[in-house]
This record gives sequence, structure tokens and C-alpha cells, in this order.
Amino acid sequence: MIAPLLDVRGLTVRFGGVVALDGLELDVRPREILGLIGPNGSGKTTCFNVITGLLRPDAGRVIFAGDDITGSTPQEIYRRGIARTFQRSRLYLELSVFDNVALGNGKRLDAGFLTTLLRRRRLARQFAATLAETRALLDVFAPALIDRLWEPVARLPMIDRRRIEICRALVGRPRLLLLDEPSAGMTEEEMRELMDDLLVVRERYGNLAIVLIEHEMGVIERVTDRCVVLNYGRKIAEGDYRSVARDPEVRSAYLGTDA
Repeated sequence: MIAPLLDVRGLTVRFGGVVALDGLELDVRPREILGLIGPNGSGKTTCFNVITGLLRPDAGRVIFAGDDITGSTPQEIYRRGIARTFQRSRLYLELSVFDNVALGNGKRLDAGFLTTLLRRRRLARQFAATLAETRALLDVFAPALIDRLWEPVARLPMIDRRRIEICRALVGRPRLLLLDEPSAGMTEEEMRELMDDLLVVRERYGNLAIVLIEHEMGVIERVTDRCVVLNYGRKIAEGDYRSVARDPEVRSAYLGTDA
């Protein structure tokens, strides 16, 4: 049996008297697209925040690639190979497409004072490599963006901004990508296009696993291999989309007890 890439064990997070995660157990397998779903306030984003080091859990452990990363800093977790996007866009709208993507390449782009001042050739090589990687990523998502590489992101539509955020997460070559509602604010057609992009990315980057938080169930059904459903911080169901969609507890969580 293949060992999980990510193994979350007994994760508990409390905010005062509110239990945001209640002994959560889940795993992510190599190359898998896992859907993390549930009503608003069920603990999905809190789970991402713990995995990426933005929150420390009150109990439980996060194991990544066999190593315990519980309590590690976001920078350490990023260097180990976990990247994410956020529900609300964190792009710098006044900066160019390239600038925004390059900001995600902290593992390989050294723009510190000494490098900038004394190691110009090294910096030039790193810049050229980042530029080539950015072009390659944009070619997967939207080749037309290559011609707009130096334009401010503010000029682009929402779907292209989401693509750039995902490229920024991927440019560091992670092994696990966490996507927090990437289709938020999009039309149905744009959602379909973005999900097509994700499927291509998974094939292009063969070792990449993806965890997707998404409220659009059509998206979840189409692209995920497996789903985990949360409610009040607890896992209430797990399996393929069709099986969890039929689960009475899942239907009650989403639609109420009279559903």
C-alpha cells in the first residue's frame, strides 16, 4: 500500500469556546485530487491554515512525506513542498503578471542584498530560469497570457487572475497544492475552463497532489478522485463524490434535516 503524502491525525483547533476542528483525520495520496467540502464554517480553511503553518493546533499532528511538520513555520512548510492559494485574491494588482508569479519562487530566486549587489551573474541566471518557468506555466493555463507577461494584473479578468495565483503557487514546484475556492467569483464557463486547466496540470506535473476546497459541487464531481466532508470541524463522510452525495448526514448538513 502506498503511504499517504499528507497524513492529518487528530487535528483539533479551538477559538475560545468554539471548536473549529474536532479531532480531524484525513490523508492525501500522491497524485490525488481530494475535494474538501462542507457548509460554511465547517473548518475547511482552518484545516488549510494549520497544514501551512498559519495556525498552531491545540492537538493532533500533521505528517508530510513521512515527517512531522506540526508547528513548523509557513516558510519551512513551503520549502518542504506545500503551496496554497487563498479564497480572497492576494495578487499585487499594480505589479506585472511575471512579478506576481515570481514572488512564489522564493526557494530558487535569491534576490537578497548581497546577491543583488555582488552576484549579478548568479541573479541573472536565476531570473532567466524563473522567466522560463513562468512562461511554461502560463502555456499550460492560458498561452495568451504569455504575451501579457509585463502587464499589470489589474488589467486582467478574474479567471486569469486565478490562473496567475495558481501559477505563483506552482512555480516553486510543490508536491502538494492546496486550493481554497479557486472558482470564487467566476462564471460557470470560467469554472469549467479553470478545472480543465487543473486536470492538465495534474497530468503535466505527475507527482503533484491537490486538495480542493470548493462549494460548486459540479466542480467537485468532475475533477476529484475522492471527497472528505466536514461539518462543525468533524469529518462526517469520505469517499467518491457520488457516495458522499447520497450520505444522509451530508445531505442534512447541506440541506437541513427535512431534505
